Amino acid sequence: MNDWINKHILPPVMKFVTTRPISALKNGMLYVMPFTIVGSVFLLLANLPVPAWSKWMASTGMVPYWNVAYNASFAIMALFAVIGIAYSWVRDEGYEPLPAGLLAATCFFLVMRPSNPVTINDKVVATAGQMAQTTFIDRDWLGGKGMIASILIGLIVGAVYSWFLKKNITIKLPDAVPANVSASFTALIPAAVLITGFMLVYLFFDKVTQSTMVEWIYQVIQTPLQGMTDSFGGMLAIAFIVPFLWFFGVHGATIVGGIMGPLLQANALANQKIIDSGKALTVANGGHIVTQQLMDQFMTVTGSGMTIGLVIFMFFFAKSAQWKTLGRLSIAPGFFNINEPILFAAPIVMNPIMGIPFFLAPMASAILTWVALRLGWIPLFGGTMVPWTTPPIFSGFLVGGVRTAIWQALMLVLTFFIYLPFARKQDQILYAQEQGESTADIIAADGK
Repeated sequence: MNDWINKHILPPVMKFVTTRPISALKNGMLYVMPFTIVGSVFLLLANLPVPAWSKWMASTGMVPYWNVAYNASFAIMALFAVIGIAYSWVRDEGYEPLPAGLLAATCFFLVMRPSNPVTINDKVVATAGQMAQTTFIDRDWLGGKGMIASILIGLIVGAVYSWFLKKNITIKLPDAVPANVSASFTALIPAAVLITGFMLVYLFFDKVTQSTMVEWIYQVIQTPLQGMTDSFGGMLAIAFIVPFLWFFGVHGATIVGGIMGPLLQANALANQKIIDSGKALTVANGGHIVTQQLMDQFMTVTGSGMTIGLVIFMFFFAKSAQWKTLGRLSIAPGFFNINEPILFAAPIVMNPIMGIPFFLAPMASAILTWVALRLGWIPLFGGTMVPWTTPPIFSGFLVGGVRTAIWQALMLVLTFFIYLPFARKQDQILYAQEQGESTADIIAADGK
């Protein structure tokens, strides 16, 4: 089985995840993470799901200031993404990456325009014909609504910029010129070509569609993609692919998070917009069910495969010395969502017995949580996100309140019973091996 997997499954999987665009997307999105986490902290201060806290915050007058910090961090994640993706592409090609990141931001700004009149206190102070003098940026397009456009622009800029440098189509200065000055001139030709190219793109969309590239991508590409991720089938695909990749030793959460994370975060930001508008966050009002929080808190909490149930079995019930020791070593990291020791030492990777509950646990949790969100048993998730190391139950409370924390606890209990029959069998095999029995003897005894 291992030979067949290594020959037919791993090569195409690894070929896909190591391509330059996927690597740039995955690594570039990592630069977004600190800003989403810090922004979520300020959003949490303004919207902690405790009525007494909300009332006190409103009385202090601090909520608008927390929102300012949120709007300057999490709410403009598309801007950070476009810089990070282009930066990562060029860095991996072996060139100075910062000019590419700044150039990507320039191109991103270039293809968007103010879409509404400028108003102060609801009074129009600038019309479309005066936009060139007023120059403001609609922040919506720097956040969730601009994510797909930022990804595409980041990839294009990274690829084109690297191509110019590979072909030595640059301005070269003498060696005596300081490196930082020389680097700025190196970027001059690709910057001129890319800025001109995206200016023509802006001109095309303005004249042909009376829109912008960012708006067109949002309407034609991103909205359907968000709809797909927000579907029951899309959710199941995410819940399956993460453990599927991990089963072959590939970091599934990082790969899926890098590719699907922008859409899941865009869904969460769209939900936050509903909250900010004063409407109830419900499916009927356009709320999304499948968000980053659903993945983090109900598909990968305690680690990919939701292995805390297995760790608890090891800690309290295992007979084999290997699993007893592993349970003691892994229970603390498991509560902080770190489970690599379990994946490789249990093992789960390339282990058909443990692979079954490894797939089933996150899928069962996702399905039941989808039902709970759909029926309103727990609230839909807004923009609040927590660091990935936040312990379970506490993380559920932060993103959704008491009901969500209780539901998360129930899902973790469920994982124990999903892993239980398979864990017993694997522990039995290990215990028998420790007693000196061969694998053939164990199988024969099992058959009898």
